[in-house]
Amino acid sequence: MNLQTLGWNQFFETDFLAYKEEGYTVGRVALEHKRLYRVFTEDSEVLAEVSGKFRFNSLDRGDYPAVGDWVVMTVRQEEGKATIHAILPRKSKFSRKVAGVTTEEQIVAANVDHVFIVAALNADFNVRRIERYMLTAWESGANPVIVLSKADLCDDVDEKVSETETVAIGVPIHVVSAEQNIGLEALSAYIEKGRTIALLGSSGVGKSTLVNAFTGKESLKTGGIREGDDRGRHTTTHRELIVLDQGGILIDTPGMRELQLWEADTGLGQGFSDIEVLGEQCKFRDCQHNGEPGCAVGQAITDGELDLERFKSYLKLQKELAYLDRKEDKQLAIAEIEKWKKITVGQKKRKK
Repeated sequence: MNLQTLGWNQFFETDFLAYKEEGYTVGRVALEHKRLYRVFTEDSEVLAEVSGKFRFNSLDRGDYPAVGDWVVMTVRQEEGKATIHAILPRKSKFSRKVAGVTTEEQIVAANVDHVFIVAALNADFNVRRIERYMLTAWESGANPVIVLSKADLCDDVDEKVSETETVAIGVPIHVVSAEQNIGLEALSAYIEKGRTIALLGSSGVGKSTLVNAFTGKESLKTGGIREGDDRGRHTTTHRELIVLDQGGILIDTPGMRELQLWEADTGLGQGFSDIEVLGEQCKFRDCQHNGEPGCAVGQAITDGELDLERFKSYLKLQKELAYLDRKEDKQLAIAEIEKWKKITVGQKKRKK
């Protein structure tokens, strides 16, 4: 295994040069568990933890390494262990707000080239959920791809594909069945040496089954369909980076029944470009699309050109992002205070 196989390129090399001259080693995080990291290097695989200085300078969990990150380390080869001193700048990152009331970023996967948004074509199919994943995918900096799985369990595939097309404007959509080996060849076209693909979706949509299909072995545990609600049994409990023998890297992630947005200002514009374009045609620049005269959005809904539920989803997500921004402003103020407290403490220690 070499660094290029792991996804290394000039983007990361430029930022690593200064560290390289000082004798540091670089590696890619493959697994994270309670602030312990399994890291792949050019020579081996090591178990790593962050340094005390790294921990001291980190204000929240978004500052810590995530699966897919390239980290700067000192390696104790004879022990198979390492200490992480820094994270190289991320080319892309897929983030969400942590579950619950805490306003904090959770990085699901970093340095991803493509995001496979996996949705099952069974009773759990939900176009609004796909819409939400699309927003975060656009915001991540990676290229989204829709994967409609479990086609063998669906009697109206064409109808569900049409529904998906209304929320995935300009995004590739692939219908697959890993169980029956349908559609996998088209997905294989995205898998190339050094390219990283993250699989994202709700619990039990078949992400791990897809990973196993690409690895050719039972790399990850999978579960069957649960009786009563037609949902797959969720089996993945952690994020994991897997290097394929044929080239390419997959990141499997736990299912997320609730995807709370972290930031999606750019994603909102891209994911709802049809509504944004209509909004530019309204008579008034500050049109709220709420019955004003000359509202192009309202007219499109009346004419059946814009689905009312899609517009309601757009408004809901706008409201959610605005609320998050207000909370984030407070968090940033607190973080700034904490940062200067640490600087002051450090200065006092140096004087002593």
